[in-house]
Amino acid sequence: MRYVKLLRDGRELWGVLQGELVRTLTKPPFEEICYDGQIIPLNKCTLLAPCQATKIVCVGKNYYDHAVEMGDGVPDRPILFLKAPNTLNRPEGEIHAPGFVERLDYEGELAFVIRRRAKDVKAENFADYILGYTCLNDVTARDIQQADGQWTRGKGMDGFAPVGPWVTDEVDPAALDIVTRLNGKVVQQGNTRQFMTAVPQLLEFITASMTLEPGDVVTTGTPAGIGPMVPGDTVEVDIQGIGVLRNHVI
Repeated sequence: MRYVKLLRDGRELWGVLQGELVRTLTKPPFEEICYDGQIIPLNKCTLLAPCQATKIVCVGKNYYDHAVEMGDGVPDRPILFLKAPNTLNRPEGEIHAPGFVERLDYEGELAFVIRRRAKDVKAENFADYILGYTCLNDVTARDIQQADGQWTRGKGMDGFAPVGPWVTDEVDPAALDIVTRLNGKVVQQGNTRQFMTAVPQLLEFITASMTLEPGDVVTTGTPAGIGPMVPGDTVEVDIQGIGVLRNHVI
């Protein structure tokens, strides 16, 4: 299935995407699917980030080529950091950095949404805890990240985590092509086969330390090719079998 979250008459609703139509739900799809009988054309929907995140758990340097690109060593275990819910941004939403930011970067990533409370999950059981997979742009104020010496402020500004356009359980996360485009030009290109820590082991590692709640987001790192965006740019994260997350820098 493909799950969407949308805004309708001032209310946030979940739905199931079937072709170009959305069948709306009475409640989030974490425990069961309950249709409310309404059907809306997709092109009439304002899509929101398809999650209900209490937190976004991010992994730094999960692609070897990106770790080398960053120039300060290849980690021997996943490096975790958090983004708060204020960073969430919707498909087609605007990305805006405060005026003091001098370099604003894209980082296209595969992410997944948690379906049920997850603690001490074993890698072989990972699929039981995942609602589905989506695209995420780990927007980063690179100069702030480097100046601070840690990542919270540079990656935690308002709107710095666009997610979408939907969540799907119809892909295998082990071998997905991922492409980031800036104004139509390919700037990142990789495949999840290049992960240093794959999704099952990643979920086991994270939940050994913290509980994930339904609707939380885990994002899996970015391939090499990170670079700057400026106002007027359009950035797209395109992942095989999922779709295109498009946002606009202002």
